[in-house]
Amino acid sequence: MVTQRKKILLNAFNMNCVGHVNHGLWTHPRDQSDRYKTLSYWTSLAATLERGLFDGIFLADILGVYDVYQNSVDLTLRESIQLPLNDPLLLVSAMAAVTRHLGFGVTVNASTDAPYVFARRMSTLDHLTDGRIGWNIVTGYLDSAARGLGLDMQIEHDTRYDRADEYLELLYKFWEGSWEDDAVLADKKKRIYADPSKVHQIDHQGQFYRSRGYHLAEPSIQRTPVLYQAGTSGRGRKFAARHAECIFIAAADKNAARAAGRALRQAAVAVGRKPDDVKILVGITVVTDRSAAAAREKYTDYLYHANPEAGLAHFSASTGIDFSRYELDETIVYGPSNASQSATQTAQQRGWTKRQLLGELSIGGRYPVIVGDAATVADELSAWIDEGEIDGFNLTRTVAPEGFEDFVDVVVPALQDRGLYKTAYAEGSLRQKIFGETARLPERHCGASYRRR
Repeated sequence: MVTQRKKILLNAFNMNCVGHVNHGLWTHPRDQSDRYKTLSYWTSLAATLERGLFDGIFLADILGVYDVYQNSVDLTLRESIQLPLNDPLLLVSAMAAVTRHLGFGVTVNASTDAPYVFARRMSTLDHLTDGRIGWNIVTGYLDSAARGLGLDMQIEHDTRYDRADEYLELLYKFWEGSWEDDAVLADKKKRIYADPSKVHQIDHQGQFYRSRGYHLAEPSIQRTPVLYQAGTSGRGRKFAARHAECIFIAAADKNAARAAGRALRQAAVAVGRKPDDVKILVGITVVTDRSAAAAREKYTDYLYHANPEAGLAHFSASTGIDFSRYELDETIVYGPSNASQSATQTAQQRGWTKRQLLGELSIGGRYPVIVGDAATVADELSAWIDEGEIDGFNLTRTVAPEGFEDFVDVVVPALQDRGLYKTAYAEGSLRQKIFGETARLPERHCGASYRRR
């Protein structure tokens, strides 16, 4: 009996800006990321990803700027370290128009948009994409963002998640509970578009939010978008256990991925969900070509254009530590942080010095790097799936759009030959493509409890 292998889930990890996570590569002669302001740049990428049967494009976003390193925004501006940065949501409709299956995971900070308004925005995108929208839930970590929003500093880490829990509760009430499934009749003869008895006002009086009103959008295919999340701190893991369906983790190696994934699945089971209700995705960088020698040559070329110091400035903002104050081999004090606790914990556990960090950031980013021909890359990705016990990857941008095109043309056929990757898209919504069940949240998800029965 032949056991069917689990198919790898794959997202393209990108951002509506010039420099994303592999910093400095925007200077490469073949890089076109400065075209990020044009629709053709994004629609062409969407078409490439759909040709490669990618499950989705995962669009990161931040509010604020990276100003911790050297207590300045100068390097951030010179190297375009996620600045300038445009709104990711406004790209989705254009990319959806040139694709039929590609999913869209968009990042929006739960601390900034009013739930009443945000609920409509996501329902609109779910309608316009035929159920292909997902939301990456973040709570923010930059004091510069807080200042831009009129606060003195970022809200305390765990309190941000407490607010996000209530934010989701209110959103579930709008998405799942305001309109009944058969509320829309669209009956022209009877002049009844929606049955008033089946549309319900939401009345929420909570600790952080108050809202009384009707959801402005009629039910979309998924109602609640596919829920992504990337926090792996203690509080972030508790939040993910309740809400997240796809969890994006940063893991330096397969052992770290396995440990993080097991902890997240166990936390989900503890609140009444199944282990497979959460899909674990690892950030990964791939440099590939038709031969191993050509791939190594390309990687060397990329390293020449990358800027590890720009990556260090990004990591400074993530941890709240100004690494410019330290000598190369000086012991770095990793204390409590109100920034990204998972990033700080990783650095602390590994005891990284500034020299070691710059080595980790040699290609400008800190995700594991796989360099090689089709067979080498496919074998290593397969090992991550098996040994790391994960479900897939967020493939980082290198030289744009070359890196994604290389992966589609070189690696995807090798994965398919190994039975590790789909040869055609499944029909249905993004949730159905990922989980193979219903377009709606499963009954065991906490959001389902807000439905009208």
